[in-house]
Amino acid sequence: MDTQTLRRGGPVDPPPFITPEMPGIGGTIKLTPEHFVVQEIPLYTPCGQGSHLYLNLTRRGMTTRQVVQVLAELFGVDQGQIGLAGLKDKQATATQSFSLPAAGLTPTAAAKRLQGTGLTCNHAALHTNKLKRGHLLGNRFTIVVADPAPGAGSAAAAIAAAIASRGLPNFFGAQRFGAAGDNAVQGRRILAGRGRARGWLAQLMLSAYQSLLFNAWLTERLARGWFDILLAGDQAKKYDTGGMFLVDDAAAETARLRAGEITHTGPIFGSKARLARGEPGRLEAEVLAASGVAPGDFRRCRLKGSRRPGRLLVGRVAIAEHPQGLEFSFALPKGAYATVLMREFMKTEPDLPE
Repeated sequence: MDTQTLRRGGPVDPPPFITPEMPGIGGTIKLTPEHFVVQEIPLYTPCGQGSHLYLNLTRRGMTTRQVVQVLAELFGVDQGQIGLAGLKDKQATATQSFSLPAAGLTPTAAAKRLQGTGLTCNHAALHTNKLKRGHLLGNRFTIVVADPAPGAGSAAAAIAAAIASRGLPNFFGAQRFGAAGDNAVQGRRILAGRGRARGWLAQLMLSAYQSLLFNAWLTERLARGWFDILLAGDQAKKYDTGGMFLVDDAAAETARLRAGEITHTGPIFGSKARLARGEPGRLEAEVLAASGVAPGDFRRCRLKGSRRPGRLLVGRVAIAEHPQGLEFSFALPKGAYATVLMREFMKTEPDLPE
């Protein structure tokens, strides 16, 4: 565990692979926005009435924050009044929903006002509540890997089979840490009292540092050979219901993990985060101690903390020939990073914006 990295908040080292023994296909992603297509899977659909207007929009080469800025100016609302379920990549063709106060604006009028903005309005409807972070099931992706190595198709199929069997470490992707990789550095400074802890940018930096600590925990879990097992004291999560429980019978719960029913979870450290016990708890305590962050720092910055699944079950990954290489199609649950999956196939670090 790199104590100096955790105490500074960076630079961020690439996480380990779950299939290191299998050669990668190389190649490049995101040559154009059309090579990285992401579509939000909504948690619910607008009911058709209410005080909030939902806009399902597609854009190319824009950050989520830039879309929010366009909507705020176009509809004359504060950026804080605009709701969204999650961030999407800039170098992509991205489809997601936003909400804003309807204030008498009809869906038809809103869609017409969006013409000429570079945003395509797929549909608009009223709903009763503001769209909030996490209000999605996941995302569907279609990603082109351009110029892969010879024999990439068979190599990719073998890697996909291995991931389907073992699962994928649920690391935070490199884009979480910013284009320069220093978001966590700034977050660590804020936690240390050397920066303002308010505002969306500060929260982004603080979240990046929490993500760095989670990645450190998961990296160490893999190094100790604990990825495919559960230990007494683990905080486990059911895939189907999301229910959390403390592991008592490690052998029985490991069988359920391998059957794809449950997973271990890791800490998103905060003032009220539920922590593991026993040997897994000692690992979490080691990560936190290496960071040098005190519980009071989390309270001061209003970071309550949570738990994040350590192991992702990846459904079918469809792999097809593409004029420029290979095309991958798959879906991931919310919070998971497509680039973490793609780097397992490529065995390189993709060049990532946002």
